[in-house]
Amino acid sequence: MAEDRPIYAVIDTNVLVSALLASSDRSNPMRVILAILSGKIIPMYNSEIISEYREVLSRKKFPFTSGQIYDLLNYFITFGIDCQRIDVNDEVFPDKDDRVVYEVRMSVEGSYLVTGNLRHFPHKPYVVTPAQMLEILQEHELMIS
Repeated sequence: MAEDRPIYAVIDTNVLVSALLASSDRSNPMRVILAILSGKIIPMYNSEIISEYREVLSRKKFPFTSGQIYDLLNYFITFGIDCQRIDVNDEVFPDKDDRVVYEVRMSVEGSYLVTGNLRHFPHKPYVVTPAQMLEILQEHELMIS
C-alpha cells in the first residue's frame, strides 16, 4: 500500500557526481535524482552540504556547466528542506567531512542517507546505496520501473 508522504533523504555528494556523469538515465544514482525531481524524494540539506555540492561539482575535472550546477542546487534549495545538524558524538567517521550529511539525516525521523560509499558511514538501516533507495521507493509504491 502506498504511503501518503514522500521519502526524505540526504544525498551524499558522490551520488550527485555519479548521476551527472552517468551516460544513461537508468543508472541507479540518476534514478534517485529523477525521483527527487519528481517529488518522490524530498532532499534534506544545510548550508554546509550545499557548499560541498557546489565545490565538488565545480571542480575542473568534471564537465558540469555552471548552469547545470545552479539548476540542481536551486532545485534542492527550493523543493528540499533546510535541516539542522543533530550532533552525533558516539559514531566514528573515516572522513570527518562525512559527519555533516549523517548529522543532517538525524534531524528527520524516518529519513535516509543515500551514498555510494557505505563504508564511510556507520552501519545503520537508514544509510543506503542508490539501489537500496530505489527498492525502498518501490516498497512504498513511489517508483515507476
